[in-house]
Amino acid sequence: MDEIDRDLEKAEREASPDRFPPYKTEDQDGIHRARSGSSGTISTSATSVIQEEMGMSRGESTGISRQTTMLRVNTRDLERHPTALSRINTHRSQHLGTVGRTGTTATRDSKRPLPEFGGGKPYPPPLPHQEEYVVEFDGPHDPLHPQNWPIRKKILTAVMLGFTTLISAFTSSIFSAATQAVARSFHVSNEVGVLGLSLYVLGFATGPLLWAPLSELRGRRLPLVLSMFGFSIFQIGVAVGKDLQTVLLCRFFGGLFAACPLAVVAAVFSDMFDNRTRGLAITVFSMSVFSGPLLAPFIGGFITMSYLGWRWTEYLVAIIGFTAFGMNLIFLEETYPPVVLIGKASELRRRTKNWGIHAKQEEIEVDFRELMNKNFSRPLRILVTEPIVLLLSIYMAFIYGLLYLFLTAYPIVYQRIHHMNLGVGGLPYFGIITGQLLAGFVIVLLQPSYNRKLAANNNVPIPEWRLPPVIAGGASFALGLFWFGWSGYRADIHWIVPTLSGILTGFGLLAIFLQALNYIVDAYLMFAASAIAANTFLRSLAGAVFPLFATYMFDGMGVQWASTLLGCVAAALVPIPIIFWKYGGAIRSKSKFAPTWPKTQEIETSSDE
Repeated sequence: MDEIDRDLEKAEREASPDRFPPYKTEDQDGIHRARSGSSGTISTSATSVIQEEMGMSRGESTGISRQTTMLRVNTRDLERHPTALSRINTHRSQHLGTVGRTGTTATRDSKRPLPEFGGGKPYPPPLPHQEEYVVEFDGPHDPLHPQNWPIRKKILTAVMLGFTTLISAFTSSIFSAATQAVARSFHVSNEVGVLGLSLYVLGFATGPLLWAPLSELRGRRLPLVLSMFGFSIFQIGVAVGKDLQTVLLCRFFGGLFAACPLAVVAAVFSDMFDNRTRGLAITVFSMSVFSGPLLAPFIGGFITMSYLGWRWTEYLVAIIGFTAFGMNLIFLEETYPPVVLIGKASELRRRTKNWGIHAKQEEIEVDFRELMNKNFSRPLRILVTEPIVLLLSIYMAFIYGLLYLFLTAYPIVYQRIHHMNLGVGGLPYFGIITGQLLAGFVIVLLQPSYNRKLAANNNVPIPEWRLPPVIAGGASFALGLFWFGWSGYRADIHWIVPTLSGILTGFGLLAIFLQALNYIVDAYLMFAASAIAANTFLRSLAGAVFPLFATYMFDGMGVQWASTLLGCVAAALVPIPIIFWKYGGAIRSKSKFAPTWPKTQEIETSSDE
């Protein structure tokens, strides 16, 4: 990054020497101090905004590392608003950290000879440096920037994308009510029928490898529109499938396309909402992700029981999917700032006839080797070598696996033991949904306290502040499993008793997931995308595998002892966040990927001598 910054700074000075007088010196502490005609200081609050924006929305950058962050300051920059400076540096860092950007060169090396210019013309003379033609946002209040959209527009966009995310998660479990009917229809065992559920969740593990880099290269809108169209097509494929292999393959590819909202919508919220409101937006998003699988079973049950049959569970989600596709196609506007600038540059080129005007994002060239490194190699390296990522991913994989295991365990308790039908037997999931709503409410209440601590620490986040709700959620989740098992194995215990255990399990599920993900983002700012990719892959595998053995485990051990085993494992995992709460800082200080903050938390400017 330092080499890139120096090259960029040199080019800026050569292009406009009158705007960039010599000013830079370097102190022993490694911080570049700027000299200008005005005196004053620029706090790292702007730099912290860059760090948080990059951590939450992109997850990867080269702007912060074990080296000291450098914010270039010049006379003209001092007249700008700190928010504008923050966004300009964020967009440049996003560009440098985007998949496809080779890092130190703008163009990939080629062994082929340079082609002739054509038409008998010689090569034209070099143009002025390209930075002179790069568009930026016009200050902190530029209406083109998504964070400056009217609040009504933001809310409508959030509701539309929340609906899109909900249907993706909803479809994962609506098939669970139809597994026995599918097994009877194609003359296979119930375990083979459950593959339709597992393969869809397996698509969640592989989908982000496609959609995340596409959202970096082409923006958020394109992958969301394409994915909802593909998702809806494959749900129709499941509904009309004439053989089991067609049904299972279409379920997998439906999950692969449905993974896009889960991977991209959170980034859209980070594009639209600033630091003060982003936490609330992400909380609401997470609740839709984890509530969706629990809303579907009773709806799927009533449809499967009716004259419509199991195929209409897929027709229903296809119709809703096409509705989401239509809304995204017509109403969704691009929110990724680097791609928004592409539209601005296009308009300026057309209206000024200056073909050199462009956005930084347009300089990107896709490099397959870098794509493989950022989306396959680096996440696996982080998963294996970083104890924070590894242990939290194991914990979250277990919790996520149990979310889909409940799709088998609850029918055993309420349909087999309490003799409820497919539709009514899905209603007890509302106990878990209630617990999730309670967890979301508690996290929202804790947000002001977190903001006060952040402000007191000069806007530098301490990742371990995120962990107390994870610890409480872990204890709650384990207690809920014990409660469910020992109150749900007998028919003479009223069904409301095991249903109420869902409040504890639901609270624990959302508290663990939401705050643990925030902890990983805070701890691995510029490599958060890779860390989350590793986490997503591992937990999606667990979500796909757990339903396959759930029936054997609960039938073989009994509801009470199977739940006891799971509760003991959940209790054994509770110390993981406690250890990181106490020793996380020391562990991160030895990490190759986690950033370390400089002791001096501001970048100063001093007057000319």
